[in-house]
Amino acid sequence: MYNNLLEVRKDVQNCKACSLCQTRKNTVFGEGNAHAKIMFVGEGPGRDEDELGRPFVGKAGRLLDKMLLSIRLTRNDVYIANILKCRPPGNRDPQPQEAQACIGYLRAQAALIRPPIIVCLGRIASQHILKQDIRITKERGIWHEVKGFFIMPTYHPAALLRNERWKKESYEDLLAIRAKYDELMEADTHSLQ
Repeated sequence: MYNNLLEVRKDVQNCKACSLCQTRKNTVFGEGNAHAKIMFVGEGPGRDEDELGRPFVGKAGRLLDKMLLSIRLTRNDVYIANILKCRPPGNRDPQPQEAQACIGYLRAQAALIRPPIIVCLGRIASQHILKQDIRITKERGIWHEVKGFFIMPTYHPAALLRNERWKKESYEDLLAIRAKYDELMEADTHSLQ
């Protein structure tokens, strides 16, 4: 059990639980508001992320920043992490044993941050957080309530760069995320009165 995010980060930096540790330049722990109400979770670092040790800093990351701004949020308002903390070679999909070796770190991050909303960016994150047989094109935008979290799968920003037709649906998901955020903030305000 971890007491804070720094302890988790230290373990991630020293992790040798799978072979990805041999090819990484940097671990990519996650970043953002440690008291965020929303956590965005992707599948794993790409080349740019591996270089800089930060999540979502390439083209997909720039699109994610624009997506956040479209619902009046910034990286400072949310927390951004990945299933994997090390880059898979050639940006291939994570292998099951790699995801298993890493998922405990993400669970620790979620347990410490306690974001009421978790957004799974893409199929891989959705499979590891929600269910193995999820079909992102059919199940995106649907809220799942799991262990006190409101979890929504939606398209990964990289998928939106490849298929612009999905941008409208993605924006609908973002509006639903903002509405849930506002609803929870309103409930917090009422509970304090």
